Amino acid sequence: MKSRVYIETSVISYLAARPSRDLIGMARQQVTQAWWDIRSKHDLCVSEVVTRECASGDPEAAARRIAIIEDLPLLRVTANAVEIAKALVSREIIPQKAAEDALHIAIATVHAVDFLLTWNCKHIANPEIQRQIAFYLEGIDLFLPFICTPDELLGADDE
Repeated sequence: MKSRVYIETSVISYLAARPSRDLIGMARQQVTQAWWDIRSKHDLCVSEVVTRECASGDPEAAARRIAIIEDLPLLRVTANAVEIAKALVSREIIPQKAAEDALHIAIATVHAVDFLLTWNCKHIANPEIQRQIAFYLEGIDLFLPFICTPDELLGADDE
């Protein structure tokens, strides 16, 4: 059975971006493309939030991002997801300025995906924050999906 992977906007942005001159950016683009090349090993999905974020900004870049996700299943933003995201912010687990990040986490949780794939290591793929989120979710009988970067999931696929 294939694992379900929720793809957060930062991953799509690295796929669609022009080649980076920054060493870390270049490495992330290459790793993201390597993972994308084997994506058929997983069932991928995005959310309405990812679609909205991909559509913003420079029209040419937005068109490239939208083209990448246009055929992926769309997870809905449910009332439960909104409440969970609000709780993550009100409990100061996720800062208010990153409320959209809390919503990505909540959507992936409510839809019980296996992995949340992201390059956002500040507010999403952050072990300390993940620990706090998992503790909160366990208290309401929900489980946090595994949150990882493409290189982490790529490593699992190499085995």
